[in-house]
Amino acid sequence: MTAKIYKSIAYEGGCHCGAVRFRVVVDNRKVNECNCSICTKKGFLHLIVSQDKFTLLKGDDNLTTYTFNTGVAKHKFCRSCGIHSFYTPRSHPDCISVNLRCLDDDVISQFEIVPFDGRNWEDNIDQLWENRE
Repeated sequence: MTAKIYKSIAYEGGCHCGAVRFRVVVDNRKVNECNCSICTKKGFLHLIVSQDKFTLLKGDDNLTTYTFNTGVAKHKFCRSCGIHSFYTPRSHPDCISVNLRCLDDDVISQFEIVPFDGRNWEDNIDQLWENRE
């Protein structure tokens, strides 16, 4: 199977109230839909990018962090509206996972959504690396 090659494109997005805004440069149009307890409740669609592809435009002072379990993942959310628009994932602690649903406009149709069995995280984590290619 040959990987699709896409031209890099920059998207902007943010939280509901607009206090947090960011820009992300995307090379790969695949996102993961995880079924773990937190991702299911948040409706998070994971667009994982390297840190150099993510720029926080405003709102650093309005972000707060939630951690649980191993404490590796840093779940960032807006302290005003509560939206989780991005975070540092346990699976890729050197990257940023942007919630595709928090990008401006309706861009979901431009991406392939790949299911990920996060309920059985340890058994399936290698699949996330495969899906980034």
